[in-house]
Amino acid sequence: MLQKSFSGAAKTMTIRDALNSALDEEMAADSKVFLMGEEVGEYQGAYKVSKGLLQKYGPDRVLDTPITEAGFAGIGIGAALYGLRPVVEFMTFNFSMQAIDHIINSAAKSFYMSGGGISVPIVFRGPNGAAAGVGSQHSQCYAGWYGTCPGLKVLAPYSSVDARGLLKAAIRDPDPVVFLENELLYGETFPVSEEALDSNFCLPIGKAKIERSGDHVTITSFSKMVSYALQAADILSKEGISAEVINLLSIRPLDRETIFASVKKTNRLVTVEEGFPQCGVSAEIGQSVMEECFDHLDAPVLRVGGADVPMPYAANLERIALPQVDDIVRVVKRQLDVG
Repeated sequence: MLQKSFSGAAKTMTIRDALNSALDEEMAADSKVFLMGEEVGEYQGAYKVSKGLLQKYGPDRVLDTPITEAGFAGIGIGAALYGLRPVVEFMTFNFSMQAIDHIINSAAKSFYMSGGGISVPIVFRGPNGAAAGVGSQHSQCYAGWYGTCPGLKVLAPYSSVDARGLLKAAIRDPDPVVFLENELLYGETFPVSEEALDSNFCLPIGKAKIERSGDHVTITSFSKMVSYALQAADILSKEGISAEVINLLSIRPLDRETIFASVKKTNRLVTVEEGFPQCGVSAEIGQSVMEECFDHLDAPVLRVGGADVPMPYAANLERIALPQVDDIVRVVKRQLDVG
């Protein structure tokens, strides 16, 4: 649902409504697009992302599935091989572990193994990472897991414009896309431009966005962590530290050019993600920068990430296990050797 912003600068939209509008427009534009998953129809979606779509498009294009991720992911891939464009919703990406054989071995590898003869135009989407108080089996970030696999495109929106533009691009893409949303962002409201509201609006896959320009340090982040990075940048600016914040948007392909250009300007890099540190997105970014921008670095690349432990259930321990704004501020100051 759209509403006027009190600032008068733009209209506003929640992430939930941005995703819903993108699905609606793509289903209206292409009869081959359909949605399937647990509770996407009668219940209107576990997080109400598919609200109204069953009533508008009917049960042939909005399919409620049994609780069998391996089953409906496989059916979706079969439909994509047949020429349809399925959007498969996981109630949480933690449940995609039940379907990971299909996602990796069937969806991601078919184009290569067929010598470019078979495309798999499918989107796997749903909430990723930690919510609040849902325990270690429901709190993992899968950006690093899926980002390591050739043949997949992996996207992680932050704002409503990101969500609309990237989901529309993902549905139109000929390759399998893993679309990582964030449960805690669904109800958050962001400004949207008139351009972003156009039904033809798409964001390019593989292109990062500079959310805030700066000169002293580059901070890379994605999904909910972009908000934390921006808050940290605000705090740092009051102390005379100018941070450039990059919203990655695309985990695979990764926009290394934008990151490299920023590091060559600021000469420092701090990476932020909520996932596990070992073999994570930050590790890939850090190594890439060390290989390509070593002579431009005035300090070692530093990471801010989740703790290397399964997610605790207790709220106080959960907070410690996840990156916080003050962690980013502290690490930036440590890198700059101030404060």
